[in-house]
Amino acid sequence: MNEALTQVENPAEQAPRTGRRAGGGREAKRAARTARSGQSVPYITRKIPYFEVLDEEGLQIIERNADTILEEVGIDFRDDAEALDILRAAGADVKGERVRFPRGLCRQLVQATAPREFTQHARNPAHNVVIGGKNTVFAPAYGSPFVRDLDKGRRYATIEDFQNFVKLAYTAQSLHHSGGTICEPVDLPVNKRHFDMVYAHMKYSDKPFMGSVTHPDRAKDTVEMTKLLFGDNYMDPLTGRPKTCVINLINANSPMTFDETMLGAAKVYARANQATIITPFILAGAMSPVTVAGTAAQTLAEALAGMAFVQLVNPGAPVVMGSFASSISMQSGAPTFGTPEPALVLYVMAALARRLGVPFRSGGGLCGSKISDAQAASESANTMLPTCLGGVNFVLHTAGWLEGGLSMGYEKFIMDVDQAGMMHTLLAGVDMSENGQAMDAIREVGPGKHFLGCAHTQANFESAFYRSPITDNNSYEQWEAEGARDLTSRANAMWKKQLSEYEAPAMDVATDEAILDYVSRRKSSFPDSNV
Repeated sequence: MNEALTQVENPAEQAPRTGRRAGGGREAKRAARTARSGQSVPYITRKIPYFEVLDEEGLQIIERNADTILEEVGIDFRDDAEALDILRAAGADVKGERVRFPRGLCRQLVQATAPREFTQHARNPAHNVVIGGKNTVFAPAYGSPFVRDLDKGRRYATIEDFQNFVKLAYTAQSLHHSGGTICEPVDLPVNKRHFDMVYAHMKYSDKPFMGSVTHPDRAKDTVEMTKLLFGDNYMDPLTGRPKTCVINLINANSPMTFDETMLGAAKVYARANQATIITPFILAGAMSPVTVAGTAAQTLAEALAGMAFVQLVNPGAPVVMGSFASSISMQSGAPTFGTPEPALVLYVMAALARRLGVPFRSGGGLCGSKISDAQAASESANTMLPTCLGGVNFVLHTAGWLEGGLSMGYEKFIMDVDQAGMMHTLLAGVDMSENGQAMDAIREVGPGKHFLGCAHTQANFESAFYRSPITDNNSYEQWEAEGARDLTSRANAMWKKQLSEYEAPAMDVATDEAILDYVSRRKSSFPDSNV
């Protein structure tokens, strides 16, 4: 199963204001302050410790259990004779499509050649991201066939929706990545829509992006379009290998299976030195045991097998160890999100990835709610906080996720982007510089006075605290005078404003024409059918 188809004012005023002001002036000032205080960085480098839930003994037990799964149970590699030959030649025991690995072989293969961190290049080098180490990269949600907004409700996604979300992700300062299949444009033929999706990332954003994985030929098209986009900058003169310019989601078909589609796409990207995220997609209780330790061992085994395979295809090709583990309702069988057990799995898997020495992908703003309500907010927060505390390097599904991934929400996207901005501040840790210690302010103000007008506050007020662009902390009277709007209504106005003010990043005309020519020629080679 594919995871995408589961279901303070100016302190110089010295005192708080209680009178009403015209809404337009207030909104303009709020927007200006937010723009000044917004953090625009290509990625986050954390400055706080990791949160750990298992000691050394516990982590070793899970690693041993994962090796036992690989050695005794095995992993199925389906309908790909070449993959079986590659694994057999590396010393795996291949019987039919079942592959069993000698204890420690997968770990050895991964640790021998997989990079601990790597750069994914963007067409604008200012947006290059370093994936791994202490870095965190936020990307939008992925794969929803439906979209939802406050005006039109739930509906099938179109290519216009796809382009809208690429533009919103490009505009969002707290997102570092354009993502991949932000939503599934069902108004386009299945066999051709990947061209329009990849081109949208290239045209409407200059942040890094993800490629198509739904067929090996679509992966090849992504690589060819990427070569045209980067031109002379595609090859790294120092290594003689292609630069890593695209990252791609390779899901294990849990439990313990890789199918020919994912294997085929993984081979294409690995041979082109493009990054793959090897992610077991697990709903615990259905696709793994109901326990945290059992799910973690199975996830590690599946990810190790996939990453080892990529290293055999092309040693040194970047890989990311992924974990998408949620739970199900034991009453209805429906996926559940924001619950404690998946958070524990995430913490464990993050620690295991650090021990293995590879980047880690997990987490996001996951929820099962159908709309952007309190359930959506609480479940997403209960996923996003462990994501950041645990040390996830590549965060897919940061913004927009609704209905277990079936819907991409416009208002939810704006709300999640706001939460991602808060995580920037959290991961930056405590400022212990002389300015951060603020002793001069304490000396200046002394007992019994306030800090609103002191020199230190005036020097720092624009960036002192995270300022949400959509929450309302004004008086009841001010809120009522401005329309008594709830958060969803404010988010609705925000995404519309961002799209109306969107300006596309500059793109070389010749490059654009070359990509469009390639797309046109490739599309013309397909029969006119939606298959």
